[in-house]
Amino acid sequence: MKNLSYFTIIIFLFTAFNSKIFIAGQNKSDIQPGIIGTWQGVLSVSTVKLKVVINFSEDTTGNINATMDSPDQGAYGFPVDDIVFEGDSVKFSVNIAGGSYAGKYFEDSLMIKGTWSQAGQSLPLDFRKSETVEKINRPQEPEEPYPYKQEEVRFVNEADGDTLAGTLTIPDKEGTYPVVILVTGSGPQNRNEEVLGHKPFLVLSDYLTRNGIAVLRYDDRGIGESTGNYSSSTSEDFAGDAIAAVNYLKKRNKFNMIGVAGHSEGGLIAPMVAVESPDVSFVVLMAGTGLRGDEIILKQSKLISSGQGMNEAEIDSMLESSREAYDIIINESDSAATENKLRKFFEDDYVHLTVEEKAQFGDKETFVNKTLKVMLSPWFRYFIKYDPYPMLTKVDCPVLAINGEKDVQVTPKENLEAIENALKEGGNRNYKIVEMPGLNHLFQHCDTGMPDEYSKIEETFSPDAMKIIADWINDLEKK
Repeated sequence: MKNLSYFTIIIFLFTAFNSKIFIAGQNKSDIQPGIIGTWQGVLSVSTVKLKVVINFSEDTTGNINATMDSPDQGAYGFPVDDIVFEGDSVKFSVNIAGGSYAGKYFEDSLMIKGTWSQAGQSLPLDFRKSETVEKINRPQEPEEPYPYKQEEVRFVNEADGDTLAGTLTIPDKEGTYPVVILVTGSGPQNRNEEVLGHKPFLVLSDYLTRNGIAVLRYDDRGIGESTGNYSSSTSEDFAGDAIAAVNYLKKRNKFNMIGVAGHSEGGLIAPMVAVESPDVSFVVLMAGTGLRGDEIILKQSKLISSGQGMNEAEIDSMLESSREAYDIIINESDSAATENKLRKFFEDDYVHLTVEEKAQFGDKETFVNKTLKVMLSPWFRYFIKYDPYPMLTKVDCPVLAINGEKDVQVTPKENLEAIENALKEGGNRNYKIVEMPGLNHLFQHCDTGMPDEYSKIEETFSPDAMKIIADWINDLEKK
């Protein structure tokens, strides 16, 4: 029968990359000696290993409070909910994430051994007491004072009524200059595209602005200081937000060119914006897609699963199962019929899981409902069906498409080739295609390109890749 491993990957990548796993709360109980202090552990989520830190403290009334940190995600100080100590057991819940932890405290070895439960699945998470917490090193992140001007700005998507909040960095020089709008990848992202302890857009905007290019980066709708509902939105909606950014910048008199640079899904969105708005002078596709969404995810799944050590037969079975599910979404136009067919599909496959897999995934209803929640979301259904090729044929402004050679999420060969073919077919001859050796999906120098490396690498964004982008934009201005 089909292998359901891939659908586990969907759920956990969605959770790990797009929401801060840890949250909040407090309570009091009979505390065990030695529990007060800092505890560190590692949560393995698919191919990603996330450091987790819990800090227990006691207030003046004897209540026990805790905060949790996810250093690899650059997230600190989240309060923890409903802490309960009973004998040697330690429990707390994380309501916003729909998760909980249950463990056992071992005083002699200063360990808490337990399980993190979320999305119908349970993962081991053990903590050791530690006097110090290692801080991640991100040497590329700029520090103030900056050698350029910085403004906090807001602009409105008139179609949806959402207000987008962002940061505009402006070169400290006379005259006019180009400005580029940065569009984030998939998942709710802040203006820095913060992920796994890195802030790629902060680093990129700093580099570009130091090289004479203004940059507008903004929080996704419903994230940070921006209003709106992220969970009900699609790539097309996000394109509307980027168009609102273009319209805002048109009203400023300092910019001689307005460009859109999108990373990953943002590279799918940027061509939409260029086709819709005649005010877009250039487009930069950073790990942008040239293939339909289902092919992107199937290729990504195959490479990641292989990197995890899954054998060829298991991978083939997984891909077959995934394609059958995606075909239902692509070919069935009625939403109710789509849900019914997918529900039956997953219920049938669940029967054939091993006892261990069922213990990991949860009961049938939990597994099916959690999987359907992801696959029937507006964003996922849109992405699976969307083919960027036709839109790329309509882009008539200059295009830079850049990818990392070791990108396993948006594979460079197939996607860059599709992008180039689409531009040629549409008659666009002003483009540059670059495959950067040794770089991953985040444009970091890496060993394997697998997502579990992202947080471990100190480099946030290859200076070589940033130089290519800056030089290309500045060359356009000179022409």
